[in-house]
Amino acid sequence: MSRAAAEQLGRWGERRAAWWLRLKGWRILDQRVRQRAGEIDLIARRGRTTAFIEVKTRTTVAALDLAIDEYRLLRVAAAVQAVSHRYARNGDDIRIDIMLIAPRSWPRHLVNVWHA
Repeated sequence: MSRAAAEQLGRWGERRAAWWLRLKGWRILDQRVRQRAGEIDLIARRGRTTAFIEVKTRTTVAALDLAIDEYRLLRVAAAVQAVSHRYARNGDDIRIDIMLIAPRSWPRHLVNVWHA
């Protein structure tokens, strides 16, 4: 897959993840927040929870099993540490989630995947 096609697939997955989260009652606060340490694909809030969400999109459901690893989560966690004060309110629960997206399948939302 070309770089442009991969970028297009990733953006499609991020839009689909945001749509899914909105259907579940989340409010999207920001998208594609870049830091020197890494990038956060989606930042969302529902009630007293602020979630920093890594979205992984693959062409098949089977490929999603290898989409995330500790190195990628470490980069997301570093980016969250740098920006969480801008998005979370006092008393909010802060967590890192993963959304796994593939065509012709329901999104999978993995909750609170990182514990520092």
